[in-house]
Amino acid sequence: MTAGTTAGTGNTGRAGTEIPVLEGLPLLGSLLDLKGDSLGTYLRARRRHGDVVRISAGPPGLRADLYCLFSAEGAQQVLAARAAGFRKDNAFYQEVRESFGNGLLTSQDEDYLRQRRLVQPLFTRKRVDGYAGAVAAETASTLAAWEEARDGIVDVGAEMTHLALRAVARILFGTDVDATVDVVDRCFPVITEYVLRRGYSPANVPRGWPTPGNRRAAAAMDELYGVCDGIIAGRRRPGGTEPAAGGAAEGEDLLTLLAAAGGADGSGFDAAELRDQVLIFLLAGHETTATSLAFALHLLARHPEEQARAREEVSRVLGSRTPVAADLDRLPYLTQVLKEAMRLYPAAPVIGRKAVAATEVGGHLIPAGADVILAPWVTHRDPRHWPDPDRFDPARFTPEAEAARPRYAWFPFGGGPRACIGQHFSMLESVIVLAMVLRAYTFEAVDTEVPVDAGITLRTTGPARCRIRRVRP
Repeated sequence: MTAGTTAGTGNTGRAGTEIPVLEGLPLLGSLLDLKGDSLGTYLRARRRHGDVVRISAGPPGLRADLYCLFSAEGAQQVLAARAAGFRKDNAFYQEVRESFGNGLLTSQDEDYLRQRRLVQPLFTRKRVDGYAGAVAAETASTLAAWEEARDGIVDVGAEMTHLALRAVARILFGTDVDATVDVVDRCFPVITEYVLRRGYSPANVPRGWPTPGNRRAAAAMDELYGVCDGIIAGRRRPGGTEPAAGGAAEGEDLLTLLAAAGGADGSGFDAAELRDQVLIFLLAGHETTATSLAFALHLLARHPEEQARAREEVSRVLGSRTPVAADLDRLPYLTQVLKEAMRLYPAAPVIGRKAVAATEVGGHLIPAGADVILAPWVTHRDPRHWPDPDRFDPARFTPEAEAARPRYAWFPFGGGPRACIGQHFSMLESVIVLAMVLRAYTFEAVDTEVPVDAGITLRTTGPARCRIRRVRP
């Protein structure tokens, strides 16, 4: 949910086609439902009313109207075909922008185009493939630590979050991993909760007021910004810190490459802009991949036949060698497992936009200024494209099956001109990690159900523990 009132007129629709409204309480609408279980609320709205639904939330005078578009066709119009007409102008993105900076995730217009031009060369397939060694090294460290797992049980949610954070920090910073990871571990949860609380609230006090919440968040941001600024200053000095061996493609960490990036006019990022990019890469680059990895492992732990098949493919293709980037195309079943996990548990379960002008979508008129919600969580469960949608079935992602579906029936990386720039890196990292982990251990689910909710990204609200056993040669 995004906060704030919506310009436009309630049930406005094309002549004769009112947009259906999800039933709610007289005074608060669906506010409590969205706060208590937003993902379940969106699913219920789709089941009851179809592909286009309006959800009203909040007290009179502060009420927000959310225009939810649940079909693959609706997602394609908003993200691709008519992307210019739907902006990241809602209250939630503003909270993320003020906390984590105006990087690629949150910037718009000329800022975004300039940033994308500068960053794009750093995310070519060839460049990203050079990060495989750093991912493999961090995975090996995690596997070694699991030898000491108490009672042979690990929480794959927590473990994959730590692993993904260390991997992205190593690729970003090279030798400056440990201090950065400690600060991110300590500060990110404080800042994230602050963003969520303000983003879901119909009204907020100014950030500068000395409330306990504002002060806690400000202290966490100061500490996080400080460590990033210190590393950036070191990189920009002649003879600054050398990147770690294997930390990034062609022997350079990503921060060094960002600091050196320049446009045709000789422009580049200043120190504040570099920090914004770093913070967004830390946020988007570890939480999303960690979610995909954790649920892929947990789903395999609950489905031993699929786990055995994935392990057989890994053993046959890799033997005992360390995986490299070229193995991504040699492990098709493991990739299908990952994609199916991302269908059931998309790291970005809800995507918000603001309509620039009145736009027809799905036979209904979305008013100018409307808060628009796309929900991969719902679209990925549309029975028109996903029979028995709650069932885990990697065969949904054979090349033939993928070709038979609409492009936006599955969009865990968004789409259109603002599709995630790091999607190849995420897939590469995830396949390497899964291959190494499955070759080393078998998994059996201890927690058979893992509750989740929608934060900035999808997050678990309980443990995702698995019992692990060493695979013997």
